[in-house]
Amino acid sequence: MATTEPKKVVLAIDSLKGCLSSAEAEAAAAQGIAEALPGAIVLTMPASDGGEGMVGAFVAATKGRLLTAHAHDALMRPIDATYGLMPDGTAVVEVAEACGLARLAPNERNPLRATSYGVGELLAEAVGQGCHRFVVGLGGSATSDAGLGMLRALVDRLAPQGTLDDALSGPLAHCSFTLACDVTNPLCGPQGAAAVFGPQKGATPAMVRQLDERARRFAQIAARHYGHDCSTLPGAGAAGGLGYAFMQCLGAKAQMGADLLFRLAHFDEMLRGATVVVTGEGCADRQTLMGKFPQRVLHACRQQGVPVWLVAGHVADADDLRSAGFAQVVGINPPGQPLAESLRPDVARANLTATLRRLAQRL
Repeated sequence: MATTEPKKVVLAIDSLKGCLSSAEAEAAAAQGIAEALPGAIVLTMPASDGGEGMVGAFVAATKGRLLTAHAHDALMRPIDATYGLMPDGTAVVEVAEACGLARLAPNERNPLRATSYGVGELLAEAVGQGCHRFVVGLGGSATSDAGLGMLRALVDRLAPQGTLDDALSGPLAHCSFTLACDVTNPLCGPQGAAAVFGPQKGATPAMVRQLDERARRFAQIAARHYGHDCSTLPGAGAAGGLGYAFMQCLGAKAQMGADLLFRLAHFDEMLRGATVVVTGEGCADRQTLMGKFPQRVLHACRQQGVPVWLVAGHVADADDLRSAGFAQVVGINPPGQPLAESLRPDVARANLTATLRRLAQRL
């Protein structure tokens, strides 16, 4: 008698912000699939595009380990921050762990005061542990200091009697940096770090002008010193200009965070023989197609001809999403359910499980 091959489902679901982490969302989805298809093979890959949660996602995907370092937050208050170490010795640093907006109360947000100093402390700690390769996630910062705080910390920790050039020619001489970033903004101007991201970090219009001018002056001085100018490169404006400091002073190269995770986690191998891939996020709309995590999942799956289901707490522009190639575009919340109830983690888990149970029954 012929036997039927078990269905293989790959889960690559981003966090449902303010509700479920990527791992929690995937666990709920996996439960729904198991209830509908008890024999199915379900593979999970914690999701990240370089923002908050990146360290955990990259460590889980590569079977690395988490380390803790003493550092300072954006207001120079002492904190314990986590970074990751992958099996090949590459350090994974998430700027939000040190200077993250989530660490500040709304009334504490002030990008004229906020500093990226703690990011430099994390980097220096990893260098002290023998790390020479770095993957840096540039999401969720509270700062707009063009990375000056980070550079100051590198000098203080790695060349306390010298300059940044001493740190670069000494402890940092053989270090390489890859930026996980899905932002293409330049450092300065109307699409720059201060103008686009400053207001959400607490900047008034006057502050935006001041921050932009400060970044412009720094870029002019750095260009004269190094003989090149990275301020207009895509991603220079990421994380309040930290992208610029990494590119200009540390020779960093930017890459889409999701694509970097796919490579490190061998996502292409996970896709072989897959029946379907399930991706998702909190809110799916036209912006999903602008390089967000589910769009990068779709791009990777199209290379291997694997259909992709998109699930989300809220769905808009469903026709655009289907036209882009998603085989299914489904909102997990029942019609009329109040938003406050939908955002409860227990409700979101139940809705996600029920949605995947229903979808999996069609396989």
